[in-house]
Amino acid sequence: MRPSSEIVYGLHPVLEMLRSGRRIGKLYLSLNKAEKEGEEIRTLARQQKISIALVHKEALSQLAGTANHQGVAAIIDAPSSQDLDDLLAVSKKRSSPPFFFLLDSVEDPRNLGAILRTAEAAGVHGVIIPKRRAAGLSPVVGKTSAGAMAHLPIARVTNISQAIDRLKKEQISIVGMDGTAKISYLETNFREAVAIVVGGEGSGIHHKILERCDQVVSLPMHGMVASLNVSVAAGIVAYEVLRQRGGMAVSKHTRPLGV
Repeated sequence: MRPSSEIVYGLHPVLEMLRSGRRIGKLYLSLNKAEKEGEEIRTLARQQKISIALVHKEALSQLAGTANHQGVAAIIDAPSSQDLDDLLAVSKKRSSPPFFFLLDSVEDPRNLGAILRTAEAAGVHGVIIPKRRAAGLSPVVGKTSAGAMAHLPIARVTNISQAIDRLKKEQISIVGMDGTAKISYLETNFREAVAIVVGGEGSGIHHKILERCDQVVSLPMHGMVASLNVSVAAGIVAYEVLRQRGGMAVSKHTRPLGV
C-alpha cells in the first residue's frame, strides 16, 4: 500500500466512498460477501473501472486489521488536508447561514466518527479538528462515521484558538458546550451563523478556548449521571440547530434508525 493511501472497510463507509467519487485504488471483497451481498459496490466499481479482488475472509481481516470489516475493504488515496478557508468557501455556497463544529481534543476515534456521522446528517457545513492531541481521520473513524467522512468537509488546524478568531472575523458566533454553564442550549438562538465547540472526553473544553466563546451553554441533566458522551451531546445540539432553522421536515433520504 502506498504511503499516501489508507484502508477503508465496512459496507456503508465503502459505499459512501464510491458514491462520493473519492479515488479508490482497489476493492477487496470476501468470497461470501461477493456471493451474497455487495451488488451495489460491485456495480459502482465497474462503472468507475475500479479493480476488484475476491479474497477469503481471513485475508480481508489481515488487510483491514480487524474482523469487523463486513466483507469489504478499499484502498483509497488518503484525504487531502483542507484548511479553514476551504470550509468557509464551501459554506458560502450553501443556502443556510454557516454552521460548523469545532472539536477541542476529541481523542476517541469512535466518538469522532459518531460526531461526523451526525454532523453530516444534520447538514453541518464542516468540522474543524486540531492536528495534534486529537483523533485523526483513521479507518476506524471512517467505519464509525458510516461513510459520512467521504461527504463532510473537515479541516485540520494547528491552533483551535486561531481558528475561532478567524471564524469571528466572518461574523460567526462561537458557542461552547460546558456542563457548568447557566444557560441551556434550548435558550440559545442558532438561526444565525454559528460554530459550536465541544470538548474532549473527560476534560471538556480547555479554559482558554472557553474564554474565546461568545456564549457557553449546557444540556439540562435530570438524572444521576453528570454528563453525556461527547458525540451524543453534539448530536442533540446539531438537531436543535436544524430544528430552529426549519429543517426538521422528513427528508426523501430518510432511512431506518441505526442503519
